[in-house]
Amino acid sequence: MQLEAITWQRMAERLAGHLDNGPEDGWRRVGIDGAPAARTGVLAAELADALRLRGRSVLVVAAEGFLRPASLRFEFGREDVDAYLEGWYDTAALWREVFGPTDPDGTGRVLPDLWDPATDRATRSPYAQLPPGGVLIVHGPLLLGHWFPFDLSVHIGLSPGALARRTEESARWTLPAFARYEADTGPADRADALVRADDPRHPAWTGLRGGLSG
Repeated sequence: MQLEAITWQRMAERLAGHLDNGPEDGWRRVGIDGAPAARTGVLAAELADALRLRGRSVLVVAAEGFLRPASLRFEFGREDVDAYLEGWYDTAALWREVFGPTDPDGTGRVLPDLWDPATDRATRSPYAQLPPGGVLIVHGPLLLGHWFPFDLSVHIGLSPGALARRTEESARWTLPAFARYEADTGPADRADALVRADDPRHPAWTGLRGGLSG
């Protein structure tokens, strides 16, 4: 696999250039997938800035805003790998509140978050109106295993050693979950672009694959 050294800003500009060629009467949906240690929000923010400079409306949604309540996440214990993979994120709410409104017949009325894991309460955030031609960016872990309808997907991958080093000690029990995700879902192969970020100061990527330009 050939990788090109690149900065996060330049990567965002290349992705924005591809997305800017999209339709003006619908929505483009981008998924930036990676473990929490991969800091997917950094690229999401850079991409949002690059798109706004091109005159595109953008809404960034973090998957962590759609965690399920603690009573459901911790039903089988606080460090259950199966539960983390299959039950921590409210995928039904993401389909209903985020992807449904940006379908071709949608309203563009998106809920940016639903649940605050710190308080374990509903966020009660107001809906955001994303106009036609706007870009929705969803970022966070385990996104490529649910058949979400992304027009463009990026996976930020870390080697097992880098993932272990950069994962907080309290969250290292999730490492087997990400190993299983890599083995079962193959996000590095499924994504339109793969980023390697063992050293976040010096990322490298494949560029856009599958005939995509950018």
